[in-house]
Amino acid sequence: MSNNKTDKSTKLPPKWQGATKAIKATQVAFDMDEKIQYEIRRKALEEGVSPSDQIRHILGLPCSRRPKRPRLTVSLSTDDYQLLADKYNLSPDQQLEIKKIVVDELTSFAAPKK
Repeated sequence: MSNNKTDKSTKLPPKWQGATKAIKATQVAFDMDEKIQYEIRRKALEEGVSPSDQIRHILGLPCSRRPKRPRLTVSLSTDDYQLLADKYNLSPDQQLEIKKIVVDELTSFAAPKK
């Protein structure tokens, strides 16, 4: 008889076999007062870490030492792409061009005001 865990991990492509721990992790959400959430997010921003890593730090859990690529995400629907395409005088299927313009718009938003 063979060990089921071994059989499953050997069936994974080699580059995925190291991810088996992460696959077994469970995401936990905490419902807390907005002020508490704000403070955790603010501290994470000051420390240059994700809110998740900040929570791990507060709880005394190990955090990933790998630098994370800083990025913001937003989900865009087909309708959103249509609205942005109309705004920028593009076709909705020009998603890369829309993304470039959005980055410029967000950069302008965050630029220091004179």
